[in-house]
Amino acid sequence: MQQKTRLFLQTLKYSVPHLGKCMQKQHLNHCNFADHYFSRIKLRKYHLTKCLQSKNKIPELARNIPSWSFSCKDFLPIKQENEQSPSKNMDAFEKVRTRLETQPQEEYEIINAEVKHGGFVYYQEGCCLVRSKDEEADSDNYEVLFNLEELKLDQPFIDCIRVAPDEKYVAAKIRTEDSEASTCIVVKLSDQPVMEASFPNVSSFEWVKDEEEEDVLFYTFQRNLRCHDVYRATFGDNKRNERFYTEKDPSYFVFLYLTKDSRFLTINIMNKTTSEVWLVDGLSPWDPPVLIQKRIPGVLYYVEHRDDELYILTNVGEPTEFKLMRTAADSPAIMNWDLFFTMKRNTKVVDLDMFKDHCVLFLKHSNLLYVNVIGLADDSVRSLKLPPWACGFIIDTNSDPKNCPFQLCSPIRPPKYYTYKFAEGKLFEETGHEDPITKTSRVLRLEAKSKDGKLVPMTVFHKTDSEDLQKKPLLLHVYGAYGMDLKMNFRPERRVLVDDGWILAYCHVRGGGELGLQWHADGRLTKKLNGLADLEACIKTLHGQGFSQPSLTTLTAFSAGGVLVGALCNSDPELLRAVTLEAPFLDVLNTMMDTTLPLTLEELEEWGNPSSDEKHKNYIKRYCPYQNIKPQHYPSIHITAYENDERVPLKGIVNYTEKLQEAIAEHAKDTGEGYQVPSIILDIQPGGNHVIEDSHKKITAQIKFLYEELGLDSTNVFEDLKKYLKF
Repeated sequence: MQQKTRLFLQTLKYSVPHLGKCMQKQHLNHCNFADHYFSRIKLRKYHLTKCLQSKNKIPELARNIPSWSFSCKDFLPIKQENEQSPSKNMDAFEKVRTRLETQPQEEYEIINAEVKHGGFVYYQEGCCLVRSKDEEADSDNYEVLFNLEELKLDQPFIDCIRVAPDEKYVAAKIRTEDSEASTCIVVKLSDQPVMEASFPNVSSFEWVKDEEEEDVLFYTFQRNLRCHDVYRATFGDNKRNERFYTEKDPSYFVFLYLTKDSRFLTINIMNKTTSEVWLVDGLSPWDPPVLIQKRIPGVLYYVEHRDDELYILTNVGEPTEFKLMRTAADSPAIMNWDLFFTMKRNTKVVDLDMFKDHCVLFLKHSNLLYVNVIGLADDSVRSLKLPPWACGFIIDTNSDPKNCPFQLCSPIRPPKYYTYKFAEGKLFEETGHEDPITKTSRVLRLEAKSKDGKLVPMTVFHKTDSEDLQKKPLLLHVYGAYGMDLKMNFRPERRVLVDDGWILAYCHVRGGGELGLQWHADGRLTKKLNGLADLEACIKTLHGQGFSQPSLTTLTAFSAGGVLVGALCNSDPELLRAVTLEAPFLDVLNTMMDTTLPLTLEELEEWGNPSSDEKHKNYIKRYCPYQNIKPQHYPSIHITAYENDERVPLKGIVNYTEKLQEAIAEHAKDTGEGYQVPSIILDIQPGGNHVIEDSHKKITAQIKFLYEELGLDSTNVFEDLKKYLKF
């Protein structure tokens, strides 16, 4: 069976939509970006303190790409700134352990896409799609299958790989860092591999094999960020390419997922609150698909398969949180679904993995991580509470029925391997060198009480030996939209800040998904102001408990997180000293009233419909950052935007910046001499991507801005940062 990225809830990440699934992947919205597939963390011969970057991407600082930068003060542009092979008969976990014990823990790099199939590993090496034998995957002995330079793209990288069942073909989706456009290539595997076909604007794709042993590629076509069409194609002598399905409701999108046992291809049709799934028989892909359950407003469901049974993760019934149900594959309708497992309150289902005799649930409960192992033979459940430092999962691709490997990470700690071994019923932790950050820093789980009494979780990091925390700088993070968790994957720049004495705080406000579906529902549509009240409560609680003070408090967000940050700058600017935003959503009202934009119709269930609903229009006016700018003092703000961003239109960001500058100038005029005018910097980068998380240029510009605004010496932090980012 082809080993593939096995993210059962990948469809869930598209529906809310995750990258932005720890649950990274493409339908995305105005204000949320997540990669389609998680980067794999793989041990390599590179040291963390020398290099922490994807091997197939040129460092951003080496590109010398021009940018537009405007400042409220001066409108001047920003300155550009011997691995031993384990024995073949070891199982997957023992291989990982052997590698960890033969080299330091810090030696690894980030791999974008890697698939194992039929004794081979398929991955990107330099500018080429290559494969090597599994036991030689970490050597230079590989076969070149395709040179990406033939596509004539600017610094392309492989986003996803799928291998046909009989290994006659391999398909790979190619993207560039500066654009969301993608190309899917199909390479025929032979003594001399050759590109058989290429398809533009492919979102998701999967292989199945028909009754005649012919490989069939199903793929979704994305037009203007909307994904409504499914195609199927064959190659070789019987070449064809035909449209298989079209979704006519513009508020829905389509995503493909192959069940882990490859028995069914699922066609997932969904919007933010409702889904519908069709099954394509993996053995008879030319037969008509079978509908599991017609879409019911407000009901979400996602499907896996094992031994002629469907396992369905759904929010149907009370409470309206996710629960696991099952039914016979030949009786899929909702009236046949039997309750199999329920989650505790305040639980977020992060992922699910299906094995021969077990089902593994990856959960977040009350802001802590758990793994629940369900025995399918006896319905036994074992719940494992994971280390308190862990903030996110990285789920490994895996087809080994004996083990369930995964990694845990946090914003300041690199990922660490864990494996649950079913035969022993135990969770094994990697051995070897322990990261020193575990002794030099603390992680705290705190709560803030919002105006309506709701307790809002926070995750706080700071140095263990920090004295007088009230005098330390504080960097807050917030998102609060689409039911998405705050991104808490390892970021070297965050670790550097903690090492330099900063306090990091992650505010898990309503509108996000940290406490389940209701947590999201309580922060969308006409409850969006709950997220703003939660953010305000978090900041005041931290200050009240002795963590920093307003003059040393900064706030950062990207995409939809900009709504709450911009709203707070209007309502309570005295709480903050400086703000950094990336591709922020700031003009909610005008964007949601413009139905010509590609994603407006799909976003109505998150923000409301101000064009036809006066209640929604008036409510959005209450919090929309652009609508509520007024002459008053504001914190300094650094905005990174992208010239051709289709998700958050540049026009809205420019209009916001200009209106804010005018309000600040008017306030400064009324205040008189001696008033310190805040810096308002708009840095417009070229390209059509939405968020470029690993941009070294962006990272250094934001850190430089924060240190300058707080009047701090940045010498040490940039020296430390150079250890992680290759300048």
